Amino acid sequence: MGPADVKRQAAVLLALMASPALAQQRDLCPERPGLDTPACIVDRGRVMVETGVVDWTLDRQPDNRADTILLGDTLVRVGVTDVLEARIGWTPYGHERIRDRQTGAIDRAGQTGDVSLGVKASLLHPDGSGFAVAALPFVTVPTGGSRIGEGVVGAGFLLPVTYELSDTIQLDATPEIDAQPDEGRLGRHLRYSTAGGATFKLGQTVSLAAEGQVIRDDDPDGRTTQALAALSIGWQPRDDWQFDVFGIAGLNHDAPDLELSAGISRRF
Repeated sequence: MGPADVKRQAAVLLALMASPALAQQRDLCPERPGLDTPACIVDRGRVMVETGVVDWTLDRQPDNRADTILLGDTLVRVGVTDVLEARIGWTPYGHERIRDRQTGAIDRAGQTGDVSLGVKASLLHPDGSGFAVAALPFVTVPTGGSRIGEGVVGAGFLLPVTYELSDTIQLDATPEIDAQPDEGRLGRHLRYSTAGGATFKLGQTVSLAAEGQVIRDDDPDGRTTQALAALSIGWQPRDDWQFDVFGIAGLNHDAPDLELSAGISRRF
């Protein structure tokens, strides 16, 4: 057996060793866009970067109108094991504009946002197939400004659940409970919510999601119950890329009127 034969056999062996790893790569599973959080976990050793390129929220109240724009709102997810991922999120810039309806006076503020730290652990089917469940505890660190940030450490827990009805339809549910910073920034209060919806594959690369959410916020300065509806579209031109747009509409007085966002997700 000559050197050339040895090289050929080594190349074949390496290809056979690499093939299972490639075959086992999970489908891309970004958490953008939408209200629900999927139960799937990022592959071990891989990194998912999800960025809201621009996000605009309109909130009209009897005495004022608030427009909030977030730029570059980013979540980084790192696959630590086959069933566990570590996460860090940060908003590098947010701009808030509030106009008084009576006087016409305008107040503006441009600041950074807070940092969120968390882990997501799969309880069932980490690739998101079939009936999948995960646990997601997190904390928020008040690194941002007084308008875009919360000013107080917060924490929360999500229980993402997904169920594949078929190859083209998936049901989603995300109950959540938080120790939410008070509006007055002096402590924390109970905040809990439930999101649910369905995701439809419209082809090999396009998906559409329709969702709803109810949020109960027991802030001492005023208790509120928000009802929201959302519609989002994701486009995956390649295995490791997704582009998305979504819109959220407030269904009652407590909820912001409208939120529009566009973003990108990339797996490395």
